[in-house]
Amino acid sequence: MASRLLQNINSPEDLRKLDKQDLLQVAKELREFIIDIVATKEGHLGASLGVVELTIALHYYFKTPEDLLVWDVGHQAYGHKILTGRRDIFETNRKLNGLSGFPKRSESIFDTFGVGHSSTSISAALGMAIASKLNGNSEKNHIAVIGDASIASGMAFEGLNHAGVTKANLWVILNDNAIGIDPSVGALKAYLSKSKIGVKPKQDNMIEALNFHYSGPIDGHDFEAIFKAFEELEKVKGPKFLHLITKKGKGLQQAEENQVTYHAPGKFDKTTGELLPKNNENLSPKFQDVFGLTLVELAKTNEQIIGITPAMPTGSSLKYMMNEFPDRAFDVGIAEQHAVTLAAGMATQGKIVFCTIYSTFLQRAYDQLIHDVALQNLPVIFCIDRAGLVGADGATHHGIFDLAYLRCIPNLIIATPSNEIELRNILYTASLGLENPIAIRYPRGRGLITDWQKDFQKVEIGKGKKLQSGSELAIISVGTIRTEVKEALQQLQQPEKVAHYDLGFVKPLDEKMLVEIFQQYKTVITVEDGVISGGAGEAVLAFANQHQFTSKIINLGIPDQFIEQGTTAELRDLAGISAERILEKFEQVLTKLTTR
Repeated sequence: MASRLLQNINSPEDLRKLDKQDLLQVAKELREFIIDIVATKEGHLGASLGVVELTIALHYYFKTPEDLLVWDVGHQAYGHKILTGRRDIFETNRKLNGLSGFPKRSESIFDTFGVGHSSTSISAALGMAIASKLNGNSEKNHIAVIGDASIASGMAFEGLNHAGVTKANLWVILNDNAIGIDPSVGALKAYLSKSKIGVKPKQDNMIEALNFHYSGPIDGHDFEAIFKAFEELEKVKGPKFLHLITKKGKGLQQAEENQVTYHAPGKFDKTTGELLPKNNENLSPKFQDVFGLTLVELAKTNEQIIGITPAMPTGSSLKYMMNEFPDRAFDVGIAEQHAVTLAAGMATQGKIVFCTIYSTFLQRAYDQLIHDVALQNLPVIFCIDRAGLVGADGATHHGIFDLAYLRCIPNLIIATPSNEIELRNILYTASLGLENPIAIRYPRGRGLITDWQKDFQKVEIGKGKKLQSGSELAIISVGTIRTEVKEALQQLQQPEKVAHYDLGFVKPLDEKMLVEIFQQYKTVITVEDGVISGGAGEAVLAFANQHQFTSKIINLGIPDQFIEQGTTAELRDLAGISAERILEKFEQVLTKLTTR
C-alpha cells in the first residue's frame, strides 16, 4: 500500500512528530491498512476499526511505552500493534509463529499486559499504578481501555471499586459502542444507552459514585474532542474516567451495519466489503449448531428446559433458542460466574438448565462450578463449546484444560461425544433428568456427519465402546480426536494389529471396558485433545495402577506448555495428535512390539 504517512510510522515517537492536522490522514490510512490485511488474512475487524482515532490519540498524547496502556480483551488492538513497530509483519497476525491476535508482553514493550479474556484491564492498570506510586512515581499514567460489554463484568466492577479508594494515577477509558461480540445486555447497557455525546444520563452517575472523576460522553472519532478531554483530565489527581461513544466497524459500511458478522468476518472484498462466498453446501454442521438446534427441538417438548450463555449467543448458537423461546433463554453478558450460579439457582427449582460456555471461559467460573453446583449435586448441564485446540485465537482461547480441571470435581459427570449424533443423544439423555451435574465437551468447527438429525437414543452414562478389534495394541480415543485416530488407522499397513476404543466418558470411566483392555493388551495408547497432565489419559493410567495392571500406557495429548496460534491442523501436528503424528507413534510402538 502506498501510504503517505503510515509507512513512515514505526513507533509512537514517529507519530508524535506529525502535526495534529495530519492525524486524520493517519486514521484514514490506518483503517485502510487494517481492512486490507483482514480482508485476506482474516481476524477481528469491527472492534479495531471502531477505535482508530482513539488509538492514534492515545499514542500521540501519552508517552508510551513509559506511560502504560492496557487494552481490555484485545480485539480492538490491531491499530495499536501497527503503530508500535509491527506494521511490516502484521500480515502474520494470528498465524503460526506470527503475531498474536491479542496484546502479548513477550511480543512488544508496548504490550504492557497480556489479554484475551475480558474485564482484566482495570485491575491490571490499577496494579501498575499502585506499584508506580510505591516506587515514588506519581506522574506516570496508567490507562485502561475497556468496552461497554466488558465493563459490565464483575471483575471490572471489583477494579473500579478498589480504584475509587486509592489516589492512583489511573485512567479508565470506556469505549462505548453498545456491542461486544453480540449486542451488550443488562441494566448497565440500558444506563449507558441513555448517554449521548455531550449529555450525561439524568440519574445519578454511578461512576462518580465510585469516586472517579467522570468526563464525557464525547465523540470517540473526534480528535479535537479527545485531546481536549485528555488535557482537562490530566489536571485531575487520582482515578479518572473518560466515556467515549464510538461506532464498531467505522469506515466500512457493511461492518457498521452488520456488527455481529463483521466482528470477525472471515475473508471479504476490501473494496465493497462484501463477504466472499463460502460453499457450505453438503457440509456437516458446526458442533455449536448441533447443540443449538437440538436444544430447540428438546425445548419444544419440555417446558422445563432453560438455556443460559454468558455473552456468546451467536458463537454458542443459543441464539436459536433465544429466538424461539425468548422467555427461557438468557444471555447474561460477560458474567461466567453469574451464569453458573444462576443455572444452579434455577436447578434448585426443578428447571433443566443447559449452560453453554466456551471451555476457556468456564475457567473463570471454577469456584461456582465446585461450590454452587457440584457440592450441592445440582443437575446443571454444562455444554462446553470450543473444547480442544481452537486455532488462530491462540493460547488465551484454547479449550485444553477442561478435562483436567473438571476430572477432580466430585459428583460431576464428564461426557466426550465423538461426533454430531453422539452429541445430540447425550443432550437428549441429559434433558430426561440426571441425578448429577454433567459436562458435555465438544469442539469448534464442523464434524463429518451430514445426516445427523436422527431419532433420539438414550445414552448409558459411563459407557465406552469398542470400535475395532486388534491383536497387538489398544488405542483409547477421547471425544472427537477419534477422527484423527481413525484416519491414522486407515493409513496403517497392518491395521488388524490395533484395536480402537472410544472412552465415551472421562467420568465415570467404563471400568468394565478398561479391565477388558488391560487384560488383553500389554501396550495401550490414549489420545486426547486436552492437556496430558491431569487429563483423561492420566485417569486411565490411575485406574490401571489402582487395579495393579502392568500394561505399558502411553498418553498422547497437549504437552505441559502453552500452545500459541496457528491453524488447528498445524497445532495438532505440533502437539503430536494429528493423524500423521499419531500414525508415526503407532508404527514406532508396533515396531518395538514385533522386534522384542
